Amino acid sequence: MADPVIARIRSNPKYAELKQKRSGFGWMLTLLMMVVYYGYIALIAFNKEFLGQRIGEGVTTVGVPIGMGVIVFTIIITGIYVRRANDEFDRLTREILQEVSK
Repeated sequence: MADPVIARIRSNPKYAELKQKRSGFGWMLTLLMMVVYYGYIALIAFNKEFLGQRIGEGVTTVGVPIGMGVIVFTIIITGIYVRRANDEFDRLTREILQEVSK
């Protein structure tokens, strides 16, 4: 026998909206991350000459800032997700729980 509170939550239209928005946003960020990460890996695999080019007269190559960019991109999209989760997703969750507890 299912918990009646859970059944009311699942039947709430805002719950379906929350699931759709959260899943869609998560998949979009996942796709972006995969494109960036696997793009970098593809560069490593298929264009070593490009990544091995030196920047200026030093020993740093093009691959170093691109690799750092991948790391920074990961941090940025994590921050974007956390911000949206703390704002929109948490607001929807509160609304759902308030409606169900009435």
